[in-house]
Amino acid sequence: MRYSVIVPVFNRPDEVGELLASLTTQTFTDFEVVIVEDGSTNTCKSVCDGYSGTLDLHYFNKDNSGPGQSRNYGAERARGDYFLILDSDVVLPEGYLQAVDDELRREPADAFGGPDRAHPSFTDTQKAISYAMTSFFTTGGIRGGKKKLDKFYPRSFNMGIRREVYQALGGFSKMRFGEDIDFSIRIFQGGYRCRLFPEAWVWHKRRTDFRKFFRQVFNSGIARVNLYKKYPESLKLVHLLPSVFTVGTIALVLTSAVGRVLMHYGGTQRYYWLCAAPWLPILLFCLVILIDATIRNKSLKIGLMSVGASFVQLFGYGCGFISAWWKRVVRGKDEYHAFDKTFYK
Repeated sequence: MRYSVIVPVFNRPDEVGELLASLTTQTFTDFEVVIVEDGSTNTCKSVCDGYSGTLDLHYFNKDNSGPGQSRNYGAERARGDYFLILDSDVVLPEGYLQAVDDELRREPADAFGGPDRAHPSFTDTQKAISYAMTSFFTTGGIRGGKKKLDKFYPRSFNMGIRREVYQALGGFSKMRFGEDIDFSIRIFQGGYRCRLFPEAWVWHKRRTDFRKFFRQVFNSGIARVNLYKKYPESLKLVHLLPSVFTVGTIALVLTSAVGRVLMHYGGTQRYYWLCAAPWLPILLFCLVILIDATIRNKSLKIGLMSVGASFVQLFGYGCGFISAWWKRVVRGKDEYHAFDKTFYK
């Protein structure tokens, strides 16, 4: 068995159905599928049963323990030479597995990952969120948008690893968020070779509304500080930029508000630029996002929504990072995450 596709699932039967449907169209067929139900109340068993005759599919149901431990559960029962870790909300183009196999035969790798895209059928909100998570102007290309990276850290929505390496590293840690970056860091620390496979991309749905998206990126900001506490060398300048953006934007808005007050009491002309000038960099950023997102999606509506999604992404991550830095670095608190009861609502 060449590949084992391992997918943890939590209350997403419809999305699993779309993923399984895309697996039936793969041009490369030497693979099995391992679905791990992570304590769902709305299970995908009936969906999986519908594909038992067309896929080499194995379904397991276990108590809730989080995505990382569910992947480990699946890996213990998988038979492939390589484990392909996917999120349940991805859909694969028909050449995905062939692209993975071609890359490995061209140049072997111990671990690897690929980028993600928005499918034409996605909602406008999902396309805007996808833009915010993949654009150079919001994430700096660290999620696989660049072909030339000094180090590529695979994410769990599209990650592959050789069986022996997975076992040697002990699989994913018990971190609830950031467990995939934790795993990637340990891959590099172990001296293994990890590469970006640019042609092994997936369609990734992500969150379906801005509220859920904010909760996700807020926890990503917290996770980055949790990772810093474990691996201080892992914190890079690019990880600080959302916090700088958040603080800078708030400072600019407050400066403008002060200028507006002074205009009221001290005269319009004297304090006009103090009121107006702080909005110029904010408006410039909005304009850049609007133009780029509109061109990429061929839609002005999605371009406008991408401006909002970009602010949610940067503010959510930045606020999560700042709050975690205060609690963990300044006050010395233990590892934590947020929105335990409402993350999936």
